[in-house]
Amino acid sequence: DTGGKLVDEHYRFTPGARGFTSEYERTKWLAHYDVAEPLIAKGLPLVIVQPALVYGPGDNSLVGQSMRQYLQRRLPAAPQGATFCWAYVDDTAHGHLLAMERGRIGESYILAGPTHSMIEALLIAEKITGIPAPRLRPPVPVMTAAARVVSAIERVAHLPVPQNMTAESLRAMLSTYMADDSKARRELGWTTRPLEAGLRETLEAEMAQLRVKG
Repeated sequence: DTGGKLVDEHYRFTPGARGFTSEYERTKWLAHYDVAEPLIAKGLPLVIVQPALVYGPGDNSLVGQSMRQYLQRRLPAAPQGATFCWAYVDDTAHGHLLAMERGRIGESYILAGPTHSMIEALLIAEKITGIPAPRLRPPVPVMTAAARVVSAIERVAHLPVPQNMTAESLRAMLSTYMADDSKARRELGWTTRPLEAGLRETLEAEMAQLRVKG
């Protein structure tokens, strides 16, 4: 979580008292700082890539599940505050190849994509599909309280709830993952498509899949 700031490769997240938003975040942090950088220091010819929010057809992540719920008109709300850099899956994969071919040993490259809030992404989806985006938009304090309540319940009971309603997911939806990909564009020649173009491909593929299942 960059705290609402657009950062570059010099940014180093410090967990502090708050800790990590999710287990995914924790393991990514360990991979970067406890594994990759020490190996570089020992002479391993390694290049690090830092993808942002990767999306596309068949996505099983929190965002992918939320988009499918949206298409089925089952997404109850769009949280305020949640903001990500959106990089289409094919473009992110191409960025990895470019880093292997052109990246400088020991360097990190952010593959970020354009910055949009979750609310903005759903409004773009509405423009593409005609399906109304959720109009319920809980503010950050409400989401924070909900995450704390669900976390307390999860410590004593197993809840059969959708992935995007777990305490970890609610915390993730309070975050801003915002980064500047100028270095990758400049040194690797990397580009990624605008969110509307990537979402159109994603949503059309998901709608086709839902029709087959239906």
